[in-house]
Amino acid sequence: MSSSSSIAVMKKVVQQLRLEAGLNHVKVSQEAADLKQFCLQNAQHDPLLTGVSSSTNPFRPQKVCSFL
Repeated sequence: MSSSSSIAVMKKVVQQLRLEAGLNHVKVSQEAADLKQFCLQNAQHDPLLTGVSSSTNPFRPQKVCSFL
């Protein structure tokens, strides 16, 4: 590996580390609590929990024409 490519790689590493150092860190327990609260607040709008009415279900089986 040449010294110029090594310097370029190290510059990219330093840039990435600076980016990561500037991120706002939040504890996993706090994020989990926030996610749980969000899920509970939006549970009434979740079709996986409430089901989908047959009239608005885009995946319902199509009816066949009975005139043929």
